[in-house]
Amino acid sequence: MLKKILVAFDGSNQSHKAFDFALELARRCAGAEEGPEVTVISVAQPPELSEIVEMDAVIDNATNYYKGLHAELVKKAAEKGIKIETDILVGHPADQLIRCASEKKADMIVMGQRGKSGISGWLMGSVSKRVTTYAPCTVTVVK
Repeated sequence: MLKKILVAFDGSNQSHKAFDFALELARRCAGAEEGPEVTVISVAQPPELSEIVEMDAVIDNATNYYKGLHAELVKKAAEKGIKIETDILVGHPADQLIRCASEKKADMIVMGQRGKSGISGWLMGSVSKRVTTYAPCTVTVVK
């Protein structure tokens, strides 16, 4: 039985689909008892060190952006009778999701697929591929 679900959320259409999937999964798992704990994780990824930018400003902007999105997700989940938690981390998205899943002892990570393919996917790597390879739990990638 699922007890803890992490949802990777970056504001994209695919992450909205992943969120909806996780809510439905949590609702179905609840039955007569309390359903799984759902935590939405967004990751603010700072620019590469070679870029000259005001790092704090970039992270603050990303944090404010995700706080606004998270407020909408909390409301949407509450309308379905599901309580969620949200968190904003800083770093590489795959690394932070894997670390968070391990620390929280998550049973599942739900995430969207961004659709990188071909050379761009090979050169830049895929967050979903990295998470599915190294996560300590089941990973569901929603297309």
